[in-house]
Amino acid sequence: MTSLAQWQSAWRRLGAVNADEELYRQLVACYSEPHRKYHTMRHLNECLAHLDSMRPLANHAAEVELALWFHDAIYDTSQKDNEKRSAEWARDSVLAAGGTSEQADRIHELIMTTMHNAVPAGRDAEVLVDIDLAILGADASRFDEYEVEVREEYSWVPESLYRAARRKVLEEFARRQWIYSTELFRFERESRARDNLARSLARL
Repeated sequence: MTSLAQWQSAWRRLGAVNADEELYRQLVACYSEPHRKYHTMRHLNECLAHLDSMRPLANHAAEVELALWFHDAIYDTSQKDNEKRSAEWARDSVLAAGGTSEQADRIHELIMTTMHNAVPAGRDAEVLVDIDLAILGADASRFDEYEVEVREEYSWVPESLYRAARRKVLEEFARRQWIYSTELFRFERESRARDNLARSLARL
């Protein structure tokens, strides 16, 4: 489980002088919003747990870690600028904590890659996106749970429209040569992810 100590350690690894405790509480409150069903503290915890095994693969692991903390900070399914607003919040926070402008900009760009509208470029982006998409290669029961949770987050969308939009998203992943960018996740999750996507698409 994420904790204040883990948050503070992330900032120390970044080399920033201040780890804002109030900011930590704000982020926890965001991930705990009642309209969230999948993009919750559980998702953040799962992402940070995956980072434990992926950390050696990253060029700037501390930046990947902070990007994970912020990547779903803003989450409103009726809006299309969640990643942009989350990325801007992260960049401002890194600068306020004494991080460099280069760090702040890289973290901003990492969060923008979680829009998943292109194959990630650069090692840190590959690590971050693989972690964010780890759920696609989860065991069948956890993946099916995730599917239900995402539908609940879009409960305001009529069923026919949701199915069409969801199919488009899943087909985009299924068409890629690889869902995952790192050899580790390709070995551990690629096959299972394709099985999960095929099963989900068949239900749509």
